Amino acid sequence: MPLAAYLAFGTLLFGIGLFGLLQRRSLVSVLVAIDLMLAAVSVNVVALTTLSGRDGSLGLVVSLILVGVAAAETAVVLSLSVAAERRSRGADVEGDPEIEG
Repeated sequence: MPLAAYLAFGTLLFGIGLFGLLQRRSLVSVLVAIDLMLAAVSVNVVALTTLSGRDGSLGLVVSLILVGVAAAETAVVLSLSVAAERRSRGADVEGDPEIEG
């Protein structure tokens, strides 16, 4: 497959993640959108590293680091979400409409 196909796929994934990030209020939906954006960055990094003429190992290492960051971010956000759910009625990103007036 040509490089442009991989870059287009990564750009499409990033766009879907960005749209989901801007449109959703649920904390879990925002988390999934951020993970989708990190996956898109990983695809683009591997594709561009392969283009540079190297064997692609640097791109794979960077992708593995990004996967680790995504896993850590998911664990922290989900634990905070569970804690917020236990303390209140829900875990909305925008806040409680009763408090804001």
